[in-house]
Amino acid sequence: MEIKPTYLGTMIGLATVAFGLIAAGAWNKFISDVIALFLKPGSGVIAELIYAVIITIVAILVVQSLAKLAEKEADLRARLPFVRKPEE
Repeated sequence: MEIKPTYLGTMIGLATVAFGLIAAGAWNKFISDVIALFLKPGSGVIAELIYAVIITIVAILVVQSLAKLAEKEADLRARLPFVRKPEE
């Protein structure tokens, strides 16, 4: 039985997303519990605000890091003589 590369790529992508969502859920619970340790009971709105700010900062840092990594990779590919340049 032959598996087409596009099918395999799709399955790898779906599995990656599924495990990413599981990991995100675990981190969500962990961060919520850590914030709850430092705030008194009944401060739900404040806890949610702190959580939203923390997650936003982390998201910005991760996206910026990935953008820098992609830029470095593109620069490296441009300097390598044996790599085909993408056709425009």
